[in-house]
Amino acid sequence: MLPELADLIRNNIHGFEALRLFDYVTFRAIVAALFAFLLTVTFGRRVIVWLFTRRIRDVSEDVLTADASSKRGTPTMGGLLLLGAATLAYLLFGRLGNVFGWLGLSSFVYFGVVGIIDDLQKVKAGRTRGGMSERMKWALQLLYAVAFAFVYLHPAVSPFPAGFASQLFAPFLKFPLTDLGWYYGIFVVFVILAITNAVNLTDGLDGLAIVPAISTAAVYAVFAYVIGNQVLAEYLRFEFIPGTEELTVLCAAIAGAGLGFLWFNAYPAEVFMGDTGALALGGVLSTVALMLKQELLFVIVGGVFVVEVGSSLIQGKIGENVAGRRLMYRAPLHLSFRHLGVAEPRVVIRFWIVSIILALFGLLTLKVR
Repeated sequence: MLPELADLIRNNIHGFEALRLFDYVTFRAIVAALFAFLLTVTFGRRVIVWLFTRRIRDVSEDVLTADASSKRGTPTMGGLLLLGAATLAYLLFGRLGNVFGWLGLSSFVYFGVVGIIDDLQKVKAGRTRGGMSERMKWALQLLYAVAFAFVYLHPAVSPFPAGFASQLFAPFLKFPLTDLGWYYGIFVVFVILAITNAVNLTDGLDGLAIVPAISTAAVYAVFAYVIGNQVLAEYLRFEFIPGTEELTVLCAAIAGAGLGFLWFNAYPAEVFMGDTGALALGGVLSTVALMLKQELLFVIVGGVFVVEVGSSLIQGKIGENVAGRRLMYRAPLHLSFRHLGVAEPRVVIRFWIVSIILALFGLLTLKVR
């Protein structure tokens, strides 16, 4: 909105040359991140009080030896802070005519709404398993994933050049691995469902999911800037995708809002993001990864999420269904550490450290190719 307004003023009124700053993606991304952070911190306390007074509070249940009594009663659905701040920041500082930005924002809002419905049903039922049925939750996610895959691949509506959308790229390689054709649609659906639910599964301890989400968004912001800049893309041997630079602003807004949310979500948490925030973050990160053709990069920069969902699959599918026994104390992985008696803040901070290291490793792939 503001970039278009700045263009209008500069083209019709002399003396406003300073508004050229809005032409720079880097400026808009930094301002969007700062605005989202300040907005979240400023209104965070009011939102928390509002959630508490409306009895929108956590209803966690004990799992095996895990005592959830200290969590129950904490305001939940704090993902509304993330949704509101990041969305407003992008609408103000992003270029609204950009299709990549709208696709990214639509995934953020759509999955956030799904999370809101699920959280409200849990609160109303008074228990964790009283939310939306697994079948309905998967159906709503699948609905978006299939629709996005159609837009992504169909030549009439795809934002990509002809023949480019179905190519699969990998970190450290300059050229595409292969062209999957329409099978890429299946891959798109898998990526969205896998990443969305991996982020949601990781949100189990105070502040655990938000920092890996921030670091992942920050890395993709850098990649979006490079891939959307013809000079940098050619220099670093990436396929130049015009328009993806606006995803830098979106990712920066999400990272800024995430830092603001961490202000209240750090141990001991004053508010939980709930499925509202976790599904929204997973949805937008998966969509951004696909639009940048950097889906496999998520295995590195989102390694914390990958390990978390992987440990659950190993425990459930291989351990219990195949081996007939548990292969770990508990799953996902962070619960195993808690089972061993490691303090919650220590588990969370160590996961943060790993996520930051993985983010730096992911940035190396910009040049090591």
